[in-house]
Amino acid sequence: MAVNPVQTALEENIERRAPSLPITSAEKANMIIHYYRGEMGRMTSWRDRIDRTTNWAITVVAALLSVSLSTPTAHHGVVLFGMLLVSLLLLIEARRYRFFDVYRARVRKLERHYFAQALFPQADLKPDWAEAIAKSLRTPCFLVSYRDALFRRIRRNYCWMYLILLLAWMLKISTPKLLPDETETDVVFSWRDAVANAAFGPFPGWSVIAVVGCFYAFVFYASLHHASDDGELAHGEVHV
Repeated sequence: MAVNPVQTALEENIERRAPSLPITSAEKANMIIHYYRGEMGRMTSWRDRIDRTTNWAITVVAALLSVSLSTPTAHHGVVLFGMLLVSLLLLIEARRYRFFDVYRARVRKLERHYFAQALFPQADLKPDWAEAIAKSLRTPCFLVSYRDALFRRIRRNYCWMYLILLLAWMLKISTPKLLPDETETDVVFSWRDAVANAAFGPFPGWSVIAVVGCFYAFVFYASLHHASDDGELAHGEVHV
């Protein structure tokens, strides 16, 4: 079979331009060190985005509570609006957490299987640990579902923000002095009055309370739900 000289020359030119793979142990160690620094940078960047979203949620809670509880002219819907904004930030943070989890898993594999072995070798570690990192680099995919990421962020941070908003909303609808139509009564002792105060525009109070109750039932379930901590989360307690 005749060989095309043009194709052969093109393949040789491509091979010459391709970067050579590390051969010696020193080259491989240097490559792993630089790769580790790169993955650490990406993991730190996504962790900073997660913390930034949490800080935004805390700022929203503090600002809206100061507006709602500082004056009786503020409607209790301001607190409900705060719940909506915090939920939006939670959805954004869960998405960011999924990206962070990918780079965190790669970094932990390097630390646990390579650097820890270099410091104090153990024979019980799997010798094919690098295969998982190579597979993740060839075909990147999320390691945690959106639902699990959502539940983790609720359990770690957002359950406390939702609790503060719920207590503020209950205080708002049960304290006449914090309502626009101020009366001489300090606290509402009638369930009927509290339901009436929970009305929001065309929606009656019972429907608003039902929606809030269903939402907080979901938050309560997510806060108590513990998924199986597999992967790198199964090794150690220091994780987010």
